[in-house]
Amino acid sequence: MSETLDTNYARAGYHARQSWGNRPAVLMIDFANAYYDPNSPLFGGEGCQIALDNAARLAPAARAAGVPVIYTEVKYQPGGADGGAFYAKVPALAYFEVGAETQKLQAPLAVEKGDIVVTKQYPSGFFGTSLAATLKWLKIDTLLLAGVTTSGCVRATCVDSISHGLVTLVVEDAVGDRADGPHQANLFDMSAKYADLLSTDAAIDYLESIKSNQED
Repeated sequence: MSETLDTNYARAGYHARQSWGNRPAVLMIDFANAYYDPNSPLFGGEGCQIALDNAARLAPAARAAGVPVIYTEVKYQPGGADGGAFYAKVPALAYFEVGAETQKLQAPLAVEKGDIVVTKQYPSGFFGTSLAATLKWLKIDTLLLAGVTTSGCVRATCVDSISHGLVTLVVEDAVGDRADGPHQANLFDMSAKYADLLSTDAAIDYLESIKSNQED
């Protein structure tokens, strides 16, 4: 007798909630102009715009709470010599070459004093970067993820985040994709195995509680 997916996942204990830590950081993943320029092949439409709008609320809330804000950016040498097989697989990654307008951070997001920028060439924010060492130095125990795209660099970073021992939270309305199907499927899978999902409002409440605890 077959069982429903919900029954199967419940039996395995998927979607279990984690204990969130007291030293979070917010990671803004790849909010590049390439996903917001209608002339770019990477244009993400409404899904990516919603993510940007909510990320623009999340970043100042984190700074106000004294929580680190870290941006990842994708950047390649002209011709993509440092992009390897990933650059060869996805021709549109040429839009992240150094000097291209589409490579730059999309407004209204902006790197402010005290923020950290991590440059990467591959999907995960951890792969081949200083991110893990930086988080360890800052004694971060919980990482909140916002960014684009849900099915690509957000998911890759999520898997590596929990693999580095971090409680991982995906701000589900601050991540976006060019189609709802991949977006929802990857949110479901990340929730099942790698991360807790929460709204931007809930994330801001969490950040404010961190500030309150520090002041007590």
